[in-house]
Amino acid sequence: MKHFGKVIIILLAVVMVFTMFKLPADRAEAKSDLPEAAQDRLKSAIVLYIGSSEAYVNNQKKLIDGSNPEVTPVSKEGRSLVPVRFVAESLGAKVDWEEASSTVTISKSGLLGKTIRLVVGKKEMTVNGKKVTLDRPAETMNGRTFVPFRAITEAMGKKVFYDRGLIVISNKEKLFDVNKEKTLIDGVIARVNNLPAVGTEARLNELLAKMSGETAQRYLADDMAVPLRSSAESADSIANQKAPAAKSVEGSTNYSKTNVQVQGVDEADIVKTDGKYIYQVNNQKVVVAEVDPPQDMRIVSMIEFDDKSFQPTELYVDSKRLVVIGSTHTDIPFREIPETSSKKRIAPDYHRMQNILKAIVYDISDRSSMKKVREIELEGNYVSSRKIGSALYLVANKYINYYYIQKQEESPAPAYRDSLTGSEFKCIDYSQIRYFPDCISPNYMMVAGVNLDASEDVNVYTYLGSGQNIYASLENLYVAVTGYENIYRTMPAVDSMVMPMPQDNEKTTVYKFSLDKGRVTYLTKGDVPGRILNQFSMDEYDGNFRIATTRGQMWRSDEFTSRNNVYILNETLNIIGKLEDIAPGERIYSTRFVGSKCYMVTFRQVDPLFVIDLTPENPKILGALKIPGYSDYLHPYDENHIIGFGKDTEETKDGGVLMQGMKMAVFDVSDVTKPKELFKEIIGGRGTDSELLRNHKALLFSKERGLLAFPVRVVEGNTDRKSSTDVFQGAYVYSIDMSKGFNLRSKITHISEEDYLKSGYYGYYGDKNIERLLYIDDALYSLSKARIAAHSLTDMKEIKALDIK
Repeated sequence: MKHFGKVIIILLAVVMVFTMFKLPADRAEAKSDLPEAAQDRLKSAIVLYIGSSEAYVNNQKKLIDGSNPEVTPVSKEGRSLVPVRFVAESLGAKVDWEEASSTVTISKSGLLGKTIRLVVGKKEMTVNGKKVTLDRPAETMNGRTFVPFRAITEAMGKKVFYDRGLIVISNKEKLFDVNKEKTLIDGVIARVNNLPAVGTEARLNELLAKMSGETAQRYLADDMAVPLRSSAESADSIANQKAPAAKSVEGSTNYSKTNVQVQGVDEADIVKTDGKYIYQVNNQKVVVAEVDPPQDMRIVSMIEFDDKSFQPTELYVDSKRLVVIGSTHTDIPFREIPETSSKKRIAPDYHRMQNILKAIVYDISDRSSMKKVREIELEGNYVSSRKIGSALYLVANKYINYYYIQKQEESPAPAYRDSLTGSEFKCIDYSQIRYFPDCISPNYMMVAGVNLDASEDVNVYTYLGSGQNIYASLENLYVAVTGYENIYRTMPAVDSMVMPMPQDNEKTTVYKFSLDKGRVTYLTKGDVPGRILNQFSMDEYDGNFRIATTRGQMWRSDEFTSRNNVYILNETLNIIGKLEDIAPGERIYSTRFVGSKCYMVTFRQVDPLFVIDLTPENPKILGALKIPGYSDYLHPYDENHIIGFGKDTEETKDGGVLMQGMKMAVFDVSDVTKPKELFKEIIGGRGTDSELLRNHKALLFSKERGLLAFPVRVVEGNTDRKSSTDVFQGAYVYSIDMSKGFNLRSKITHISEEDYLKSGYYGYYGDKNIERLLYIDDALYSLSKARIAAHSLTDMKEIKALDIK
């Protein structure tokens, strides 16, 4: 009996130990909305997300603090902090606060109970009297005490799973496999990351009403209505069709691709090739030409569109399909307001235009007779797109006519159409429209994702907000938008009037989304001071996000003169490193992130190239080079050399600067403390221009082949425009290496001498301007809307020219 009693005591102790830190179960077992596949794993867990006021405890949704929605887990200086009371009480512990000493006491009764004490401001806590050092001191935010989450959970005998801002406190550390279960993890994040929903039309009007009249007018636009209509072409014949398995192209595997920012993330362009065929956006049609072998070039088909308002702008190509992206519009009558309404009555025959972003998918197994298999349409204007494997992502902005909403009785929500699932447009329900509480503007941003290999509806995610530039890695999409907060200070009175002087306080907001086979999950957002230049101002590396901005204006000489900055943000988009006030009085002309370094060109009178180390703890300028001119685009040659494309400049007697010809330069950065200009090439004189200076996709570059080519318009003559002459439009083809630099091999043009004579001063050559270059095996192809010409890369002689008619 004595032994039996000991066994009973031991069993009771085991039970108490097991249950001591077990999460209290809810009495009412409501159905959880977490992904079904995750519910078993999260049965005894706390699920939190950085920046979200909602959490899950035992699979049930709870507010972290019912009295204050501002209480959320936060990320500060690379550490994630959680509210102590919520976590401890969710684990069944008691929390006491002693205001006089700013001490928090956490106690848990039971056989092996623990007592944890911590003091706000101190970088330590005690667990049963034993001191434990904290990564950072406990602190008070929004009336609640916060500590690093690992410290408090481990002190209470729990394990932590963490991924991209998701915090799961449970008995297991590895609840999910981050390498294999991204879809499941994203599903959990989507539930716990509580970006608020607009909910109702009335709530939308309330949100928009908060904006001042000045702000509202800044965003006014007329493309507001929802086109609840059938497509110009019936979708019945293409709905539910799949692209069949692609037949072998049997072309070369050695061909150039679009010059993109991130390897593996395709960007749409006006020309693509698959190694045997060239696909080209050509005015109102798409031309498909078989070009390999070059001596047998021929046009195999031309896609024309039944919707005459459709304007193709870009395309994608893979082994199965062609995707044509463009815009269309439709006339939409305003709804007639009843006579009894207090709002202004608009005549029923009054129409306005609505812009539509459209993506058309074709099966290309037979390129002589390609079949349309799908159309995807989003209301609004095209921002940009990316394609990763079979996943296509589209971003569009739909502006809200704030004036119209005030005058009418309805606030139309945005709509979309996917011919795979129906011919009619579908309105996005207000409950599915999210908004960013501190960044509300009268605009809908629509982010759409679709797996083109799957037979499922396009995934459309809608936010009250807007986007301007996008950057995409293989895993994430970043959408950036710059806002302007006008601050006024009083100037001396003039004629009895006080004049306000605006001070632009610019801020760029970045929204981060997880990408997964056509699905998009909103993760978080972050803010940095200043404005960005373009997509190359952004980059992702080792889980961190880097962004370069300019703040202020070049023309000012006070404290608001322009300054340039680089910020490093962690995976939850909190700033963890920064380098500010680079080159005061200048602005960024180009930026390129390469590994742990950033190459930045600023300009006012000379071209400083900065080499910047981006170690998050201590970003710093390693070296700088100042030379005449500037670079609009930087392209890596290898780890020690960068090629710059821009303009040469000349200083005037009065201290000004005149732009001259196009400039190419190779910068040697092997010694990061002393970058130097290794080679340079000046093309033409003042007025010489190339699309490459504005669009990186115009560059053809191959380090392995020593090949560099781009379209260019060359002007020669004096700096006085009246005596300058347009002498060439076409392509310059160079060989390039790091021993000899640039060597001009050929000038290719589709323009005849007669065309030059007819063109006049402005050099207009119509459809004969070369727009893109590409290579397949040993043939170089130049493309204008009027012609495709093939040249030998061996001797640059023309092999064949194919006129497009």
